[in-house]
Amino acid sequence: MAGNDLGSLLGGLLGGGRGGSSGGAGNVLGSLLGALMGGGAQGSGAAAGNNPLNGLLEMLTKSGLVDQAQSWVSPGANQPVSGAQLREALPDETLQQVAREAGVSPEEAADELARVLPQAVDRLTPDGHVPSGSLEDIIRQQQL
Repeated sequence: MAGNDLGSLLGGLLGGGRGGSSGGAGNVLGSLLGALMGGGAQGSGAAAGNNPLNGLLEMLTKSGLVDQAQSWVSPGANQPVSGAQLREALPDETLQQVAREAGVSPEEAADELARVLPQAVDRLTPDGHVPSGSLEDIIRQQQL
């Protein structure tokens, strides 16, 4: 699925009724997940297949953000993450690609991802684990 298509789906996930900001957030998040599916994150996309959530969560965990990532998947409150933490956790080439596709700086992309990732992962993992299947299927099955 292309980043723009994924961004459209994720815009709804992030509350499409809030004007233009959710569309931009969906585009940034869609670009990130699309980059991970396409292998833009140094091969992690290949391991993730059509569902890049596993690869993303593994990447965050390996970067020391295990508590945050687990809180987003598990029921309960979501721990925040900062744009600076995401800039450290994500491969530079992936963040550059996301920023380029979203038309923002890498810093702005990381800050926007920090704002939307906790909510998006939480909504995509309602049962406390990452569902199997493609990301597109998960979004549609959960009617997000």
